[in-house]
Amino acid sequence: MKPDIKALFASLLLLGAAFSAFAQSKYVPYFPEDSLPDIVQCIPAPPENPSPAFDYDIIRYVWGKQQRKDPVRLEMARRDAIWDMDTTLVIMSEPFGLEISAEKTPAIYEALTRGITTIEIIRFKPKAHYFRQRPYAYFGEPSILPEDDEWLATEGSYPSGHTIRAWACALVMAEINPDAAEAIFARAWAYGESRVISGCHWQSDVDASRPVASIGYSYLQTSAEYRAAIVLARKELHRLLAK
Repeated sequence: MKPDIKALFASLLLLGAAFSAFAQSKYVPYFPEDSLPDIVQCIPAPPENPSPAFDYDIIRYVWGKQQRKDPVRLEMARRDAIWDMDTTLVIMSEPFGLEISAEKTPAIYEALTRGITTIEIIRFKPKAHYFRQRPYAYFGEPSILPEDDEWLATEGSYPSGHTIRAWACALVMAEINPDAAEAIFARAWAYGESRVISGCHWQSDVDASRPVASIGYSYLQTSAEYRAAIVLARKELHRLLAK
């Protein structure tokens, strides 16, 4: 019996991605990855080529390249491309209405970093399972950050990890500070569009990532430790706003 080479390769990619993420992360998730819902069983596969849905992905890729002509939007997309938790929190702190850091807002920082980490590890299985080619590679063109293109190509495009992180951040932030929810989600939405503008993700990658983050967020609600962290984060927010 011949081994399933594709399945073996996908398994190796999954293990490698998980090891790399946890090796670099200093945030402990509220749940281990294997206890979270299997997203492959939750969402449909990415669009086939050819199909009307894939045609729309191509239309949006062209749209994204047009957006790069705006230097302000291009700079936002480049900033959003930085894969660093603290950078994401700085970006999302603006609509949140309060500077977030481990030193200045320890309770909020704890709830956000651990909550986001728990949600975003849900991406490993679908990325490895589908191992979808990224747009810039499909078209043989560089992304807006060509220095990242080589390592990005080693990870599947579907769904978008950056979009999952931004949407997870918005979900937790809005739970802590519901008064700022509209501004928070508007910025997180633009964060996802930055991934299309960058050429690193198809529109369907981004569209799938928001419900994926919501699935992880709903499961996060079952953690008593997370619920306690949210209570402390809200108290810290009210105390700082009162000042």
